[in-house]
Amino acid sequence: MAETLTSWTGEDVHLADVDRAIAELRAATASEGGQPSLRTSVMTHMAWVPEGWEEAARAALSGMAERHPSRTILLYPAPNAGSNGIDAAVWLECFAVPDVDREICSEVIELHLRGVRAKAPASIVESLLISDLPVFLRWRGEPPWGAQELEQLVGVTDRLIVDSTEWDDLPHPYRNLEGLFDRAAVSDIAWARTSRWRALLASLWPDVADVRVVRVKGTHAQALLIAGWLRSRLGRPDIELEHVDARRLEGIDLDGEPAPFPPGDPPIPSDVLSDELDTFTRNPIYEAAVRGALVEP
Repeated sequence: MAETLTSWTGEDVHLADVDRAIAELRAATASEGGQPSLRTSVMTHMAWVPEGWEEAARAALSGMAERHPSRTILLYPAPNAGSNGIDAAVWLECFAVPDVDREICSEVIELHLRGVRAKAPASIVESLLISDLPVFLRWRGEPPWGAQELEQLVGVTDRLIVDSTEWDDLPHPYRNLEGLFDRAAVSDIAWARTSRWRALLASLWPDVADVRVVRVKGTHAQALLIAGWLRSRLGRPDIELEHVDARRLEGIDLDGEPAPFPPGDPPIPSDVLSDELDTFTRNPIYEAAVRGALVEP
């Protein structure tokens, strides 16, 4: 289990204050334990967390630091705060290293961006990114397509992680997402949560090749991506989709026949996000599924 050390907080801070706080917290761990903690970050992990998504964001991040030691930067935009500035909190999450008298520590930085600061996030985070390591960006909710804050952060990001289950008016936002494919590798948690079912459907080959109607009980995003995947893999844009709304993927029928239920349990949110942080390249199968979801048979 992680040990969360005493945090530092500040109002109307400068980024130099944040860097100094990280150094002081690390120095404190060395003085308390006698040995300096190991800094073994493998990435910078950013999360854009609009109002209303705070609890979900923290829950997804819980327990990830040991698996992915990183510098995590949580960005909380408040463009209508009535004042301009940055409020910050910094802490370390440390884990014991077996058979070694040291700890591995990950850094967590919370930045509350007030007023105009919420519109220029890239200039704020660039000095906090760890040089020569990949940058992942988790965007909670539907991105504001074309907005400067999205454009700026995508510009400093290697991989964008979204969850299209959080979006309204699907499949139309997929058209906007498609426009980002050449700028950053994209992961979609809605897609990741279909993996067990996609493996199951693939095992039904060649019987699945002639399917005419796929009926999906799950979220709208999962239904669209399953249909888009089948259309793109089979070269069959004529496959029709019937959607039955549910909070998670509960069943798939092919031409009225229920598909077998895949083995295993659905992964918890932190495990899904953690798996996406293991991926560094574009996923052409997912990209084809997004385009297939936009097809109207």
